[in-house]
Amino acid sequence: MADKIHIGRRKNAVARVYLRSGKGNVTVNKREFDKYFPLKTHRDDVMLPLTLTETLGKYDIYANVRGGGVSGQAEAIRLGIARALIAINEEFRPTLKSEGLLTRDPRMVERKKYGQPKARKRFQFSKR
Repeated sequence: MADKIHIGRRKNAVARVYLRSGKGNVTVNKREFDKYFPLKTHRDDVMLPLTLTETLGKYDIYANVRGGGVSGQAEAIRLGIARALIAINEEFRPTLKSEGLLTRDPRMVERKKYGQPKARKRFQFSKR
């Protein structure tokens, strides 16, 4: 594959992205891009860094992603692609940064606490 792995994360999803020059083929977990992300919104989300930098069709992308849900995985791959593009050409940084594609979204699911049914929900309180 490529010589450098770029990591993208979102919620519990972790994506390892390999970028190399090619015809624009995208493979996610050894499956076709359209088959892995049937929704167009997720596909557009993943391809956003390439669209903004006008490099659509110049690179083949191979992504390995695990954990989380479909949306989290799509955004994790998006961050990995954005980081890989900057490694290739530093001039892409202002474009990607202005769109917020280099920011790792830190929001995670809050853990469940003992004595409560969920993270913040409380058991019913009865005064008498």
